[in-house]
Amino acid sequence: MKKLLALLVVFSVLCGLCACGGQSNPDSTAGAVTVTDMIGREVTVTPGSYKKVVCIGAGALRMYSYIGDVSLLAGVEDIDNTTLAERPKMFDSVARPYVLAYEDVFSKLPSCGVGGPMAQAAEAEKILACAPDIVISEFEDVDKSDTLQDQLGVPVVTLSTGVKGVFDEKFSGSMELLGKIFKQENKAAKLNQFVAEQKAAIETKVKDIPEEEKPNVYICGLGNWGTTNHLTTAENYICLQVAGVKNVVSGLGLEGIGPIEEEKFVDLGQQMDIIIMDAAAVKNIKPLYAEDKTMFDTCKAWKNGEVYLEMAYNAYYTNYEIALINTWFIAKTVYPEAFADIDMTAKTNEVTKAFLGTELAQEIFGCPSSFGGYGKIDTATFFG
Repeated sequence: MKKLLALLVVFSVLCGLCACGGQSNPDSTAGAVTVTDMIGREVTVTPGSYKKVVCIGAGALRMYSYIGDVSLLAGVEDIDNTTLAERPKMFDSVARPYVLAYEDVFSKLPSCGVGGPMAQAAEAEKILACAPDIVISEFEDVDKSDTLQDQLGVPVVTLSTGVKGVFDEKFSGSMELLGKIFKQENKAAKLNQFVAEQKAAIETKVKDIPEEEKPNVYICGLGNWGTTNHLTTAENYICLQVAGVKNVVSGLGLEGIGPIEEEKFVDLGQQMDIIIMDAAAVKNIKPLYAEDKTMFDTCKAWKNGEVYLEMAYNAYYTNYEIALINTWFIAKTVYPEAFADIDMTAKTNEVTKAFLGTELAQEIFGCPSSFGGYGKIDTATFFG
């Protein structure tokens, strides 16, 4: 009977280890709560108890880096480990502030999957090999998230940020959720308050500018599952909206980020007072211009030297801190007098410090596809 009881105790302990992803923690259920993740799933978590974290899917590691402790990471996707020879490299020359801030940490961690635009599926075996006790996901599929949670035996919490990116309620909701799970509520609240205050400050500066004094702006080259070119734009680009800017493609019925026809680009050319070009797209635009130097002939902004470079908005999903900085830059570019007091290097450092705890202007501007940072392009030399 004693031997039987002993065997039952061992069996019970083993079952407990399997249920928590191989982590032996007899108090793991103490303080457990049920949270609703950003795709409506109810997940039981134990705030502050997690020691091994894995983030999967576009944007998950970035958002975790804003709130969580990166020393708890048990693995990273290959796309975020810049020391690997075989990995997706399409964003290597583009600024991704979370990678710039924590590249040394990520490089020492095992793989939890390939990651990247061409690998949009969780790799359960690689995740299991990292033995996480929680997974933060950006794969926004309820059934797949439930299945992965069943496979792993640990909570899988899915984040989301919505179409308005850093200014979306879903972004602040994701920050709050991470704050609750990892007992970083104050950090999450502080970041959300910072974003709200920055948005309000921009809106205050532009609210009294008369509509007739606003130039027409064309934003182009926005990343969309990879780099794009001068035809890719957005009718509802949130940075233009917050900056109170007239978008030259308003009313075209575009959904999200996508291309317009070349004929439409030509038609709108004479209305383009200012062109804002996403830095990530330059590598695609330059060879097109080399082949056909007439491609911008209809553009008033191009002929008048009113072409400006913003930092990469999307690079393995949205760079949320850069999206906020871009909004300041767009507002300063379009309304220079109202924003004469704003220095873009200082603003970049302020925002990255709030998001990632470190000033990163020098590193961001130093990336090959940042071309030195925010500013006006001398098109004759830059593209010539």
